[in-house]
Amino acid sequence: MNLNLNKKYALVCGSTAGIGKATAIALAEEGATVTLIARNENKLKAVLAELPQHRNHDYIVADFSNPMELKDKIERYIKSNHGFHVLINNTGGPAGGPVFNAKLEEFENAFTQHLKCNHVLVQAVVPYMKEQSYGRIINVISTSVKQPLDGLGVSNTIRGAVANWSKTLANELGQFGITVNNVLPGATGTERLTEIIKNKSAKTGKTEDEAANAMKQAVPAKRFAKPEELAYAITFLASECASYINGINLPVDGGRTKSL
Repeated sequence: MNLNLNKKYALVCGSTAGIGKATAIALAEEGATVTLIARNENKLKAVLAELPQHRNHDYIVADFSNPMELKDKIERYIKSNHGFHVLINNTGGPAGGPVFNAKLEEFENAFTQHLKCNHVLVQAVVPYMKEQSYGRIINVISTSVKQPLDGLGVSNTIRGAVANWSKTLANELGQFGITVNNVLPGATGTERLTEIIKNKSAKTGKTEDEAANAMKQAVPAKRFAKPEELAYAITFLASECASYINGINLPVDGGRTKSL
């Protein structure tokens, strides 16, 4: 199967580490011209240097805590450079903790960084996608939209909002050759997973290795995912091969999620 993303422009959020970085590399390897977006310019430059150099890959420095600044930057970039066929919405998850103990500002901050910024980016990229009759919007969220995860109260809440926003968009944009799908990572070898393991260790009194092993035992595959394994699924959804897949939640979790 040839995914063939030549002549496609892709915007990848949170692309300096973890799933975002792996996705940027995978898209570039399939021929896409990739624009990275994150808040740390030095890290962006480092990832840019790892991408295949025969295309004009680029980056945008933006802080997702400020949607209006993000809106200004993406609109100026598109006006000066090009639009995008592919948008990967990917932002680090909110801090863990019981939902009952969450402060109002935790919900507000997560809603801003995830749903509001996703929406700003979609509104910026969709006009070009309509012109091209080709668009792929892929949101990297969480298996919690199917089965809430203990100790991630704010994340469970906001991820559910993003999933419903995404499904609504899929219904509205499908007629223009634009698909909108969600990829739901299970426990994946990223910095966020390291934080979760540390928190579980502190709460249970187990060592970090013991806490990690307990999490692995809940997965039929008995291991954590590699970021690249998520990136491959995302890259497929970004391709022509996935043209009739729209409005879905795709768990990439080794079988951990118990719901259908």
